[in-house]
Amino acid sequence: MSEVNQYNNELSNQSFRLAGTDISVGKPVGKVILAGAGPGDPELLTIKALRYLQKADVVITDRLVSEEILTNYMRKDALLLSVGKQCSKEGSTPQSHINDLLVEHAGSGKLVVRLKGGDASIFSNILDELRTLATHQIPYEIIPGITAALGAAAYAAIPLTARGYSTAVRFLTHYKKDDLNESYWKDLAQTADTLVFYMSSDPLDHLVENLLQYGIGADKWLAVIEQATTPLQHVYNCPIHEYLSSKRGSHYVSPTLIIIGKVAALHEPFQWLPDSHSKENYFAPVAVSQAASQVASRTEKQSTSKKYFYADSPKT
Repeated sequence: MSEVNQYNNELSNQSFRLAGTDISVGKPVGKVILAGAGPGDPELLTIKALRYLQKADVVITDRLVSEEILTNYMRKDALLLSVGKQCSKEGSTPQSHINDLLVEHAGSGKLVVRLKGGDASIFSNILDELRTLATHQIPYEIIPGITAALGAAAYAAIPLTARGYSTAVRFLTHYKKDDLNESYWKDLAQTADTLVFYMSSDPLDHLVENLLQYGIGADKWLAVIEQATTPLQHVYNCPIHEYLSSKRGSHYVSPTLIIIGKVAALHEPFQWLPDSHSKENYFAPVAVSQAASQVASRTEKQSTSKKYFYADSPKT
């Protein structure tokens, strides 16, 4: 039996419980709202996510969520837990700890908002969290958000599809150099589809080298969009065949999104948002001490016997 079938069978054999009460023991049951916060601009948060933030007892947030959302849109007495990740850097939160937090707080009857940067289900590890919630029979909802690709494209004035340019879009990631095989590289180089790469700025030179090696056309452009939809957005834009001669070895401020295709040439004639030339971080980088400092002001009134698993804290 496959792992997926075995998992589905295990779920089907479990009794279901209603939101608000565990009907088997009469114990209060909370709920988890898995919500996308949008790519940066706090005004891109959906009304539905806002309403849940205003009611939530606990908010468990990713790094790539605007501080303005956390400061202005949450209940002032809600518990805020930061569980940021950043390219496996020290201080990034293990997924197992995030799962523990969801079970701990929702299992004690609280309304929990699990706030994710961008959309809730694109490159977000949502499957791990869904499995955890289903296994523990915790009710949940999923609220979509504006994913980084759509926010970055709009704020950089790059239509991802356009007549005569592209009729399809692919969302990809290339954070590991060996994650794509030769036939796939050839397909990417020769397709007319717009390619959007998440979490791929560090190996960008390697990405471009491979596309050039497999024959990407000279009419394709590349746009590198730093900190999209924020006041610190900056776009680097050039024909892909010129990138390595002018930008090889460049380092970009996280988060960075990469758009490759004919449509990327449309940024220059239609740019509406001026570039920021600052290298300041809109989103605070993950640090070992970051979560403790963010949570301290929210937890000082909580019982000292309560344990919180956040950031790099070991599970106890």
